[in-house]
Amino acid sequence: MSDYAPDWVVPVMRAGYLSRAVVYAVVGGLALVAAIRGGEAEGTTDALAELQAHWWGTPLLWLIAAGLIAYLVWRLVDAALDLEAYGHGAKGVVARAGLVVTGVIHGAIGVAVAGVALRGADGGSGGTQTMTAKLMAMPFGPWLVGLVGLGTIGAGIYYAYKGISEKYKAHIRVTSTTQRLDPVLKFGCIAQGVVIGVIGVLICYAAVTADAQAAGGVGEALGKIRAAPYGWILLGVTAVGLMAFAVENAVEGLYRVIPRCDGPDVMTLARRAKLAAQGAL
Repeated sequence: MSDYAPDWVVPVMRAGYLSRAVVYAVVGGLALVAAIRGGEAEGTTDALAELQAHWWGTPLLWLIAAGLIAYLVWRLVDAALDLEAYGHGAKGVVARAGLVVTGVIHGAIGVAVAGVALRGADGGSGGTQTMTAKLMAMPFGPWLVGLVGLGTIGAGIYYAYKGISEKYKAHIRVTSTTQRLDPVLKFGCIAQGVVIGVIGVLICYAAVTADAQAAGGVGEALGKIRAAPYGWILLGVTAVGLMAFAVENAVEGLYRVIPRCDGPDVMTLARRAKLAAQGAL
């Protein structure tokens, strides 16, 4: 396929993004139900554990776990081989380090989901609070937790910026489907940024108060949104946004372009928008 990457990279990448799509569809869908009917929104692992109520739930959990670990592998290979042509300058190194971090996070979620599939809902317990407690117990623990929180807030800002500035378009191939779904992709990135940003704020608060229980993951972040004034409306909008982010991941799974593998001449949404602005279309 390419001098830059082995043939298995693209199928692994697509499996990873499609698995992420399933995860955010389930989390967003249950959050929407919570906004409409009342009750608490659930975090990633707890939401996926709901699938076990169905006969097909456990096999699907294993597929999701394998897909999320595939996403980890894709991100590590992507960063190591610079498949998205970020380069070796300071900006490129930071971008590639971000790929590794997001890959490791989703790989950890994949392991937790495998635990749920193997041992039931308790198999994936722990999450953000457990990791925060472990960091807190280390030398300079609150400072380390604070740095993680600030990094998480930064990731949230990046996702929101990615949506607002439409940076996601740089890696999406132009098709009739991707053009129709473009507003959904934008909204999904912004909503994901909001949720991640709230998680970062919770982690920073845990660092300031030296209380690991104050930290939280997706479930806690959605709970804070639900507790705000008019929270059920905000939770409903966020839930729809998470489902939109699921669509964004599905689109990336089907139509993502890898610059080093596909070459510079592939028509992406970003390139089409640039040509249209120049009157070249």
